[in-house]
Amino acid sequence: MSQHPSDPYLAPSTTPPALSLPRRNLRDAARGPSVPASAAVTGLQAQQAAELAQRYELLERLGVATVASEDLDELARDMATQAGFLYGFVNLFLEEQTFVGLHQPPADSGYVIVGRTMSRDHGWCPEVMARKKALPLHDVHASPRFSGNHVVDAVGIRSYFGAPLIHDSGTVLGTVCVIDPEKRPLSQARRLRDIVIDAGAQVMEHIARAPVR
Repeated sequence: MSQHPSDPYLAPSTTPPALSLPRRNLRDAARGPSVPASAAVTGLQAQQAAELAQRYELLERLGVATVASEDLDELARDMATQAGFLYGFVNLFLEEQTFVGLHQPPADSGYVIVGRTMSRDHGWCPEVMARKKALPLHDVHASPRFSGNHVVDAVGIRSYFGAPLIHDSGTVLGTVCVIDPEKRPLSQARRLRDIVIDAGAQVMEHIARAPVR
């Protein structure tokens, strides 16, 4: 796979992509005839802002840094290695998806090299945040709902397994996930799902060890 330096997913960018994925639940929220679309958007944005503020407050109280961490990079690497995937992420949902833990192929591997952030509307982790449970996609093209995703074209991903990072308070801080340009047999889905769920538990244990402020 060749690298494309102009791709916004290869490095953080201050310019949002021209096209973004539909925001979750917006279509369903706008179906009710008594709720104007603009009101649905405003309500969704208010909810997202409240959840983001709650997330920041909890991370600050727990003393968790919102920048790249060598320990979390190692956790991402162990998760990806155990699953046999090229990429592994520990992802906090802040103003952007922020990869505080990241494992990916070497820069000279010929595979796409990703940055540490991505739009909150892109990828499959927003679905995991909404579901609050693991999402196993052994082949992202097996379902039209998940195949239409900018990441598929930008990075060429065929398989995704993700799990949420849920604090004891119920606040969803982010996700862990692995992605790969090769699809996986359906028979492996349960094992791979369990790997990311276990990795998520390890991340939350790591967070719990952070000095409480």
